[in-house]
Amino acid sequence: MYRIGTGYDIHKLVQGRDLIIGGVKITHETGLLGHSDADVLVHAIIDALLGALALKDIGTLFPDTDEKYKDADSVVLLKKVYELIGEKGYEIVNIDSNIIAQRPKMMPYIPKMKKVLCKALGLKDDELSIKAKTKEKLDAVGNERAIEAQAVVLLKRKDK
Repeated sequence: MYRIGTGYDIHKLVQGRDLIIGGVKITHETGLLGHSDADVLVHAIIDALLGALALKDIGTLFPDTDEKYKDADSVVLLKKVYELIGEKGYEIVNIDSNIIAQRPKMMPYIPKMKKVLCKALGLKDDELSIKAKTKEKLDAVGNERAIEAQAVVLLKRKDK
């Protein structure tokens, strides 16, 4: 049996925060505002994984009202969700994702993001796609006030 899930996240860009996307620290004058490290790509992937098995969402599993998740490393949270998916008897077939940011350019960082996320999820390079898009200077993302990400995941029941 196969299950599909989609995920989406957006965070506001602010001064005084590191910019972490895909588990990689990116050189930039602003970072993403959030309770955890605000990694939009990892958050979108987490929501896609949870959604595929109807396990609610990231905010329910890791609430921003819980201080133990303050400034949490999102890749650590992703690993917890991956373990949960395995406990439910599923494995990842593939993940397709988009990072939408006007600036900074994401392409130079994508190979390292893929390495970090493939390792965390036990995926091969051709099982994870990370693409970068801009908003052509339209809306909050295009005006460099936010960064967003989208993800789609396909899970399959593990062979018994």
